[in-house]
Amino acid sequence: MRLTSLAGAALLGVGAVAGANSGLRYDGTLESPLTGDQRTFRWRGIDVAYTEGGDPDDPDLVLLHGINAAGSSGEWREVFGDLTADYHVVAPDLPGYGRSDRPPVRYSAALYEDFVRDFLAAFDDPAVVASSLSAAYAAAADDVELSGFVGVCPTTTAGPSPPKPWLLELLRSPLVGTALFNLIASKPSIRYFNADHGYYDPNSATDDWIDYEWRTSHVENARFAPASFVSGYLNSDLDLAAALADLDVPPTIVWGREADVSPLSDGRELADASDARLVVFDRARLLPHVEHPNRFLETVRESLIAGATA
Repeated sequence: MRLTSLAGAALLGVGAVAGANSGLRYDGTLESPLTGDQRTFRWRGIDVAYTEGGDPDDPDLVLLHGINAAGSSGEWREVFGDLTADYHVVAPDLPGYGRSDRPPVRYSAALYEDFVRDFLAAFDDPAVVASSLSAAYAAAADDVELSGFVGVCPTTTAGPSPPKPWLLELLRSPLVGTALFNLIASKPSIRYFNADHGYYDPNSATDDWIDYEWRTSHVENARFAPASFVSGYLNSDLDLAAALADLDVPPTIVWGREADVSPLSDGRELADASDARLVVFDRARLLPHVEHPNRFLETVRESLIAGATA
C-alpha cells in the first residue's frame, strides 16, 4: 500500500512538473524587436530570421548578437535604426535564438562559426559588429573579405572549460531540463543576470525588454542552444588575438570598464596581442551599445571609416 502511495505521489509530481513546463511555454507570435524589413536566410534546412534596414546600395553592415539564455538581435535595438542612415544593416537571430528556427540539434562553436561564415559571405565585403562569442565566430571567417570589424567584449570562452557533458544532457532532457531552463530564464533570473553582468545601470533593461527576453526564452525548443552555451560547448578553440591580427582591416575592440565576467584586463591583453584599437566605455559592462548608443555609433563609424581607408 505504501509503495502504491509513493508511486502515486511520484506520478503526481511528474505530472505537476510537466504541467508547469507546459504552462510556461510561450505560444504567441514572437515579433521582431527591430524595425525594418523581415527576411529569412535558409541555412542547412534552418530558417534564420533577420531584420534588414537602410538603402541596399549602401555598404553592408552585419550585426551579430551575443549568446546567452535570452539572446536575440534585439541586443542592437538602440543602434540599429541610426546605423541604417549610412549603411545597409542586417541583424540576424542566430540559429536556435530569437525568431529563427530552433531545432533540437547539438549546437556547437563549429556550427556557429560555419553559419557566421556563410551568412557573411552572402553580402558584398560586409563590415561586422559582433558581441561576445559571436565576435570570435566572425573573426574565424578568415576566407570572407570584411570591410570593417568591431567586437564588443569579444571572447572565445563564456562557459565552463572543458565542457560539461553531464550538464548538457541534463538541460536537454525533456522534463527536468525544461524545468531547470525555465528557472534560468525566469524573469527574476533575467533581471539578476542583467544587473549582475549585463548592464551597469539595471534600469537600462526596461520592463518591456525583460518581457521580450522572457518570451524569446520560452518558445518551443528554446533550451537547446542555451544548453550548449551553459555547458561550455559554444566555447571556441580559435586563437582570437591571432585571428584579429590577421584581419585585412584594422579591428576595434569595445569594452565596458565595469565588465566583470569579461574584465577589462582581458580586453587590454587582447588589444595588445592583436594590435587592435581598444575603446573603453565608462559606466558600462557587457552592453555599452545599449547604455551608451550615441558614443557607440561614433565608435562604429570611426572604425568603419578606418577600415575603408586601410
